[in-house]
Order: sequence, then C-alpha cells, then structure tokens
Amino acid sequence: MHKHIRFWLLLLASLWFAAGAWAQSYYVDITNRTGFVITHIYISPADSSSWEADVLGNKVLARDATQRVTLNGYRSPIFDIKLVDTDGDTYTYWKVDVSKRDIVARPEHLDRR
Repeated sequence: MHKHIRFWLLLLASLWFAAGAWAQSYYVDITNRTGFVITHIYISPADSSSWEADVLGNKVLARDATQRVTLNGYRSPIFDIKLVDTDGDTYTYWKVDVSKRDIVARPEHLDRR
C-alpha cells in the first residue's frame, strides 16, 4: 500500500515539475517613436487566434518612452504585438521572438488600412 502511495506522489511531483519546465518567463521592451501617445498594447502568443488583454490598463506609453512588458507562463517566445495610438491607428508586429528582439515603434510601421 505504501509503495503505491509513494509511486503516485512521485508521479504527481514529476508531472508538476515537468509542467513548470515548459512554462517560461519572457519580456519585451517597447519603445514609442511613433510621434503619438500609445493608448493600448496587446500581446498574444503567435499561435493564438485572439488578442489578450491590454497590458497598459489605465496607463499610456508616452512619445519616446519605453515600457517593459513581462510575459510569464508561456511555452514559446514568439508573440504578436499590436499597438494603438491616440488617433486609433495601429502598429502590428507579427511573430516577434521576444527572446531576441525588442520593439521600436516608428511611423513607417503604421498598419495600412
């Protein structure tokens, strides 16, 4: 009986540790060089079909300012990033490897309508 309990405890512990090994923490620095205030930043895993919540909340990203966004509990460093400025214009960056690259948003990155 004790062997069975010990087996299940070891199995559960190894599964818990293995699940944690898959999840990683990443960050991306986003610098606003658009000439406009950024009011929303959306970041989602590249394989997601929808955007996650606005990471700025009630804050904004001022012109020429940088915001570090920490991304916890993800399996991949590949993210889609969407910025929205005060005019409602968007700047979307697809499949960004945040382990290798930060974002410097510039006017030439403006999404075409």
